Amino acid sequence: MSFDSRREFARYLELALHERVGQISDLRRQVVFELAPAVVIQGRKRPALRYIADFVYREDGADRDTVEDVKGKLTEGYRIKRHLMAVLGFEIKEIR
Repeated sequence: MSFDSRREFARYLELALHERVGQISDLRRQVVFELAPAVVIQGRKRPALRYIADFVYREDGADRDTVEDVKGKLTEGYRIKRHLMAVLGFEIKEIR
């Protein structure tokens, strides 16, 4: 496995430990969410707008998955995607 940063790798190790002791389940990495479908703009096809979550898992006793992103810096692009994820009903847990 490869990771975008040491911080993301460290968080993965933490989450893997939580999964082993049963605090979380179904730990997944690099989960893709489609925020908007592909469109044609001025005759050119534009790809779907996607957000890739660093981690998605189910906390013990929770009824929804937790979406998590390890962040060093909040970019404008990320802020827009975070907003669109909220529109779809997902709140991103940011780890800094």
